[in-house]
Amino acid sequence: MRRRFLNFLCDSSNYKIKIQALVALVKEYVESVALSDDDDNIIAEDVRQLNSTTTKGKKTLKSKVWNFFDILPLGVDQKLKSQCKKYGAQYMASSKYGTGNMRRHIKVCKRNDTRDIGQMMISRDTNCLSLGSIQYDSNKFRELVMACIVMHDLPFQFVEWAGIRAIHQYLYSDVDTLTRNTAKADVLKAYQREKLKIKAMFEEVSGRVSLTSDMWSSCISDGYMCLTAHFIDKEWRLQKRILNFCFMPPPHTGVALSEKIFDLLFGWKIERKLFSLTLDNASSNDVSVEALGSQLQLKGLLPYNGEFFHLRCCCHILNLVVQDGLKHIDRAIEKIRESVKYVKGSRSQVRKQKFLDCVNALLYRRAFEHLALSDSNYKSCPSAEEWDKVEKVWRFLQVFYDATLVFSGTKYPTANFFFPSISQCYLTLKMALEGTDEYLRFIASMMWVKFQKYWANFSVILAIACILDPRYKMTFVELCYKKAHGEDSLEILLVRNKLYSLFDEYKSKSSHPTTTSISSRANEATSHLESMEVESKLDLFKEFDDITSEEFSYAHKSQLELYLDEPKMSRNVNFDVLTFWKSHQYRYPELAAMAHDVLSIPVSTVASEATFSVGGRVLDQYRSSLKPENVEAIICTRDWLYGNKDDNEYENTRELMKITQDIM
Repeated sequence: MRRRFLNFLCDSSNYKIKIQALVALVKEYVESVALSDDDDNIIAEDVRQLNSTTTKGKKTLKSKVWNFFDILPLGVDQKLKSQCKKYGAQYMASSKYGTGNMRRHIKVCKRNDTRDIGQMMISRDTNCLSLGSIQYDSNKFRELVMACIVMHDLPFQFVEWAGIRAIHQYLYSDVDTLTRNTAKADVLKAYQREKLKIKAMFEEVSGRVSLTSDMWSSCISDGYMCLTAHFIDKEWRLQKRILNFCFMPPPHTGVALSEKIFDLLFGWKIERKLFSLTLDNASSNDVSVEALGSQLQLKGLLPYNGEFFHLRCCCHILNLVVQDGLKHIDRAIEKIRESVKYVKGSRSQVRKQKFLDCVNALLYRRAFEHLALSDSNYKSCPSAEEWDKVEKVWRFLQVFYDATLVFSGTKYPTANFFFPSISQCYLTLKMALEGTDEYLRFIASMMWVKFQKYWANFSVILAIACILDPRYKMTFVELCYKKAHGEDSLEILLVRNKLYSLFDEYKSKSSHPTTTSISSRANEATSHLESMEVESKLDLFKEFDDITSEEFSYAHKSQLELYLDEPKMSRNVNFDVLTFWKSHQYRYPELAAMAHDVLSIPVSTVASEATFSVGGRVLDQYRSSLKPENVEAIICTRDWLYGNKDDNEYENTRELMKITQDIM
C-alpha cells in the first residue's frame, strides 16, 4: 500500500482534484496496518512529507494513539510532548520519535483495562480463571431460587417482589420471570427428587434404623407430627434424616398416633429395619407405642421380641426431676434474675458504673450485696440465706446440667454416652440422701421419688450400649450397679443375660463364619491325637494333647467373650466409638453388626423438637394458611439438602463460644 501511495503522488497531474481521494487513501492505510515501531516511523515520515506538499490547513493527527494522548504546550526545553489522558504519563510527541512508546503504554496502562468483566471471573466449576464469559442457564437459575426459598424460609411470593425482580433484571436483562406457582412447583419437584435419594440410602443401610417422634401445634393450633430417623451408614457415620413433618388431624389419641406412624413407615418401606422408637412421656405415647409394637411384632419385624422398641426421652425425664428440686428456690432465683435485669436494663451509666466498681473488688454475690448498700433503688437483692441455698443447689445440679448437654445433641451423641451420665445423676441423688446437709437431703428426697419412677423402667439396651464402648465394657456397668444396688444385685445378672441373648440373635442371623469351625478343627485334631495315643501307648502324646487343648481353648469363646476379655482402652484419649467398630468389623463381624444397631439409638427427642423451630418460621402468622404438603416439602427438603451444614455451623459456633469464653 505504501508503494501505491508513492506512485499516486508521482502520477497525479491534477493535485487539487485528487486531494480528497489522497486523504481517504491515507486514512485507509493508517487503519489497516498493525503498526510496529518501524511502521510508526514510516507513517510519521509519510505524513510529514504529505503536509510539506500542502500549504493549506493545520497538521492532522491520524494515529489512534491520539485518542489516548493529548499534545502538551511547549515547555522550557522547546520539545513537543504528549500526556496520557488517564494515567498522566508523558512521552516525546515529535514525528521523529514515532508513536511506538505511546502504543506500548496503552497496552499496560493501569487505568485503561478494556477486558470484559465476565472474562475476569473465576470459574465455579474448575476453581480457576475462566477466559470465557458466564452464560445464563434458566434451569440453574430456578434451582438457585428454589434453594434460597428453602434455606432461608422465604415465602413463595418472594420471586414476585419488585425489588428481587429488579435485581434479576439488572444482572441479566433476559432473565426468566418466575411466579409463586413456579417456585412452589420447583420446591415440590426437589422434594420428590431428594425423597428418592433418601429411599435409596435406606436400601444401602445394612443395619437397623431407630426413630424419634413428637407432636407440635402451629400458631393456628394445627397439629403436626415430626418423624426422624437415626442410623449409621456404610461408612460408620451417624446420620439423622427427617422423614416426615405431616399434618395430624384430631383426635391425637394413642391409637390414631400409632396408625399414622405405621402408615408413614410403610410409605418409606423401612418397617423391616426398625430397632427402637424414642418418645416423650405423654400418656398417649405409651398407648401408641404399645399398639405399634404389637402390630410390628405380629409380623416378626422387631429384634428381641420388641423388648427394646420403646425408649423414653431422657431430656424430658431430667427436666421433670430437676424442676422438683428448683421449686424450693424459686423465690431466690427470681431475685437473682431481677438483680441482673436491674443492672443490665439500666440506661443510666451511673448505676452500671456502681456495679462495676463493686465487681472490681468483690465476687458477684458480694457485688450485689455491696450494690444494695450503695444504691437505694436496688430492692431485689437476695438474702444471705438465699444465696447459700442457691450456691448449694447450683453445685448439686451441675451433674444434671452436664448430662442434659450430652443428651441434647442431634447427631454427635451415640447411645454409649447415656449410661455413664445417668449413673452419675443417680449416684449424686443417692449421696445427697445419705449426706448430712438437711437442705440438700430435702431437695434430693423430692427429686428421688420421680427419678426412681423412671429408673425402674430404665431400658437395659442403653446399658448394653455402654458395654459396647471399649473404654467401659462390663466392668463399668457392674461398678455402677454395685454402688446403686449393692453386691450381687439382680440387675447385673439381668443386663448380662440380655446382652448374651441379643448377641445370640445376631449370631444366628449372621452369614459370617463363626468360631464353630475353629472348634471343630480343634476337636478333629484332638481326636486324631487320641487315636495316635491308642496306637503308640505313649504318655508323650497325652501330654501333647493337653498342650493342644490349651492352645485351642480360646476358639470355643464367642466374639462377645473375646471382646470383653480384652483390656479396656483409656478414657483420657480422644476416642470415637464408631471409628473403633469400623476398624474391628472384620474381627468381630457379628458383634459389630449388633453395635451398628445399638449405638444409633437416640436417647432423646431433641432431633424432632429442633425441627419445630423451623416449622415456626415456615408457618408464621403471615403464612399460617400454607398447605400441609407444602410445609412438609420445605422442611424436609431443607433438612435433606442443608442439614449437615446446619450441624457444622452449630459445631463451629460451640467451638467459637469456647474460645471466646476463655478470652472473656
